[in-house]
Amino acid sequence: MLLAVDIGNTHIVLGCMRGREIIRTARITTDKAKTHFEYAADLRRFFTFYDLDQSALEGAAMASVVPPLTNTFARAVELSLGVSPLILGKGVKTGVNILIDDPAQAGADLIAAAAGALRLYEPPIIIIEMGTATTISVINASGSFIGGTICPGVALGLAALSSGASQLPNISLEAPERVIGTNTVDSMRSGAVLGAAAMLDGMIGRMEEELGCTAQVVATGDTARAVVPLCRREIRVCDNLVLTGLAEIYARNRRKQSP
Repeated sequence: MLLAVDIGNTHIVLGCMRGREIIRTARITTDKAKTHFEYAADLRRFFTFYDLDQSALEGAAMASVVPPLTNTFARAVELSLGVSPLILGKGVKTGVNILIDDPAQAGADLIAAAAGALRLYEPPIIIIEMGTATTISVINASGSFIGGTICPGVALGLAALSSGASQLPNISLEAPERVIGTNTVDSMRSGAVLGAAAMLDGMIGRMEEELGCTAQVVATGDTARAVVPLCRREIRVCDNLVLTGLAEIYARNRRKQSP
């Protein structure tokens, strides 16, 4: 059994996996102020709540885009579960050929998602991760990670709009019935949710023009299920793409270490 951990700016996603099967998942709030002892308690609660057999745990794999928390959470895993996690970074064999200007700049979550996508789909693939930021990554027909785009996330953009414009309220992330809003709330929802869907449709089309072919498109992340159904392009939603990729990367590195 494997513990996969995706540390994002808003949430930390925990996944308990048996082989490539995801048994249980949970999300906890990302908090840079918490100590490794506090995160260790969160991990214990995760295992206890789902009645998971800790003795069956063989290892752990982590992808983090929050550098101050990477070592903190690794210590938490060691303290609570007694295993030292594989941290996705330099020297880790990912199986993803990275062809951007500086491969070290590729986010760990993007590479884990790419590894997961290559496991599940045939390239070329466009991968949309919808969290604090919305990132769109491209894997070409040869299976290489060639780059992508970074945009403000839907919730982040909506929060910025409310905080930056004194007459605009804080609202929930829901789709309006019409694009043309007839009141402030529906107008904001149209811009945030339908605007995000239109942006994805447009960016996918432009990326395929540069690729010179159509691609399979997969989306993951906190707001994917709110936005993707409103897109005109066919987009598959895979809630645990990063966890799937971490399992693939862990298995690849374990094989590498075997005598």
